[in-house]
Formats: sequence, C-alpha cells, structure tokens
Amino acid sequence: MFAKILVANRGEIAVRIVRACRELGVRSVVTYSEADRDSLAVRLADESVCIGPAASGRSYLNTPSIISAAMIAGCDALHPGYGFLSENTYLGEICERVGIAFIGPPRNVIEQMSDKATARKAMRDAGLPIIPGVEEPLAGVERAARTAREIGYPVVLKAVAGGGGRGMRVVHSPEELAGVFSLASAEAEVAFKDGRMYMEKYLERPRHVEVQVLGDKHGRILHLGERDCSLQRRYQKLVEESPAPDLPSKTRDNILKAALRGAQRLRFHNVGTFEFLMDASNHFYFVEMNTRIQVEHPVTELVTGLDLIKWQIRLAAGEHLTLEQKDVRFRGHAVECRINAEDYEREFRPQGGTVEMYLPPGGPGVRVDSHLYSGYTVPTYYDSLLGKLLAWGEDREEAMRRMTRALDEFVISGVRTTIPFHRRILEDPEFRAGRVHTRFIEEWLAGDQVA
Repeated sequence: MFAKILVANRGEIAVRIVRACRELGVRSVVTYSEADRDSLAVRLADESVCIGPAASGRSYLNTPSIISAAMIAGCDALHPGYGFLSENTYLGEICERVGIAFIGPPRNVIEQMSDKATARKAMRDAGLPIIPGVEEPLAGVERAARTAREIGYPVVLKAVAGGGGRGMRVVHSPEELAGVFSLASAEAEVAFKDGRMYMEKYLERPRHVEVQVLGDKHGRILHLGERDCSLQRRYQKLVEESPAPDLPSKTRDNILKAALRGAQRLRFHNVGTFEFLMDASNHFYFVEMNTRIQVEHPVTELVTGLDLIKWQIRLAAGEHLTLEQKDVRFRGHAVECRINAEDYEREFRPQGGTVEMYLPPGGPGVRVDSHLYSGYTVPTYYDSLLGKLLAWGEDREEAMRRMTRALDEFVISGVRTTIPFHRRILEDPEFRAGRVHTRFIEEWLAGDQVA
C-alpha cells in the first residue's frame, strides 16, 4: 500500500479521496489554487500545497506544478480524481518517469480511449456494436459532407479528444454543416488543444446507459452493474440511477457482457466506465469509455456496497481483486441528483457567492458528497458542482420518495442552486415511470416555458 498520495483535484472529489485515504491509513496531500485556500479538502488533508493562482490553466492543469508538489511532499502516488488532468497521458508519463504511481489504468489505455475515433475502432474490433459513422478524423468540411450523405442526417459531430459535450454539435441538414463544423472544431481546439472531429449517426431520443468495470493488474475483471444517466442538459448529466429502470433483462445481460468484452480486450485494470446509447428498440451502441472515476460512481457504491475510491487505490498498488463476479451483490435502487450552483430559471446561469447556511439532509438511505460548509465562498473559476445528493431504497419507488424528502430538507442559502429544479423533476410522472431519454430535460424545460 502507498504511504502518501497527492490528491490532484478540488471540490467534492478531493474530499472524497482524502476520506478514503484516511480510512486506508494513507497520508493525503491536497493541491489547491489560491482561490481554494480555505476549501474543505485543504482543511481535512494531512498536508496541502498551493500550486498556483485561481485560473485552472495555471494551477489544476499545470502539470509541472502538480508533479513538483508530489515530489516535494514525498508522495509515492497521485490520484487525479475526475476532470482536469484525470485522463491526461502526459501526466501519467511524467509520473512514470519520476517514480510516482498514477492511480488509474495503464497509460496506453488512457491514450487509446481518449481518442474517440480510435476507441470506436478498438471496440468495434472487440465485437461491441458501434453507431454508424467514421473511425478516422474528418479531413475538413468536404469529407464531413460526404460522410453525412452516406450515413444520413441528422448526424453528430464530436471532438476526437472530447468529453463532457464540448466540441459536440448536432447537424440536421447539409445547409448547416459548414458553419456547425467550424464552430465545433473551434470549441474543441480551445477545450482540448485538438480541433479534429469525427462523425456519427445521431440517435434522436436515446437512453444513456453506462457500465462500471473494475479490474486488477493480474487479469481479473468484473462489472458492477449499470447506471442510467439519460437526464442531461447540453450533454451534462443531472440525475443518475442504478439499476437502469425498465431495462429488459436480456438487454441488461448483453450490455454488461459487452462492457466486459471491451475491458478484456484492453487488458484494463483499475476503475472505468463503458458508456452506451440505446434506442427505442433496446438496441445499444458503444459511445466511449471513461478511464477515470465518474462523478456518478456513488450510485454504484450504494447498490453494491463497494467503495470504488478505495478500490482504485488498492488496485493501483497492485493488490488482487478479492471478489469474483458471483460475489458482487446488487441490492435495492439508488438515485443521485447533482446539486450545482446554478439558477435553472435563468438558463442554468452559474452562481458564485458565500454560503450563509449549509444544512444537508440525513436519515436512512441518504448520502451527501460535498465540499460545502457554512461560510464557504463558492468560486466562479471552476465547474458549478456543489455536491451530490444520493438516496437508496429497497426499490425505485422508495429511493424516489427518500430523494424527495431529502431535497425538501436540504438547505443551502446565499447561493442559488439546482435543488428546486430537482424537486420539480421528481414530481414529473414520466420521470417517475422511468420513461426517460437524453432529450427529456430539453423537452421538459420547453414545455415548462410554454406553460
């Protein structure tokens, strides 16, 4: 086991990792920007190191500063969390060079899966169903136009190095293509320093279902069930749950087996997620693989009883998985609401300010992962996630009732949040029936505005 881990992240995931380290008896060192000097993660960690000013490009995305912090603090491992540099192959390479363990999968897997076109080809070769499209980056608008004609409109342009919906645009007609291609490529260049694009057939109202996988360095790979992440806005997930509601058992078995095939083909180890889109006929297609911990990992923890952050650390240290697939037990239902500092009545405009009162809910089956405290100032330099509210129940209905109760109890004053939005979504009869898809929120908001 490691002696000291550098936590190269911020917010709720940094707090989550620090707590896992404490329970494992491992010392933690948190990196922080000048804007996060008073953060909860800094307060809870054994040590902390300032790595730069507020701007993420000069702090949380500054590889030399992060590696220097790890070496100065005497860390033998680095946990990147999610976002920022969590899927950055250069950071992994530098860690190897200086003898610091990167808590994640092999660098070649990260590199292969972070290039979306390469990932499509690799998974197609592994026998996973792929959405019609192209594996090679598009060489300009003319090639994009030919491809769109071949697979048929609507199509979706995606950044080769993309993630989180950035550099992703839907094109409904040939007349739109040139302008949308330029816009998407420019956005990808800014976000990832890589403006290359690829193209897929656009599925109109699919479900987004993902599978959590877990693997050790000795060849054992397990799945930990599936999550439904269909409730999204502009490709950003808002609500997640496990198991996926109203999923036929045969489809569930097939999608879990597909994820295992993909992981085995990659010789994957550590924690990762295979993401699929599923159409109205329950045909599913591989979209991408995330080689890091996901924001929504706690819903899987609640239904399996496994601590995924601890397992990340153990597996990176070379420990064997002590479980076989038959040992993984799924119990009940879990749902997660992402609580963001946003005003949903004003186009989800990000909010900053000081938290005057913070009173999280409690009681049976309720969990809150957050970095907030009363008096904390929410910075405006980073993403708007304030925390994750989770509810577990013996079945989906009980989980939803608990979530409704927990949202009613949750108090965050001084900053506008998405708590009122989630309260309203949970009242929607279509959502309560499990009839969701990736355009559900878009259509729900449009109907709300008309009303």
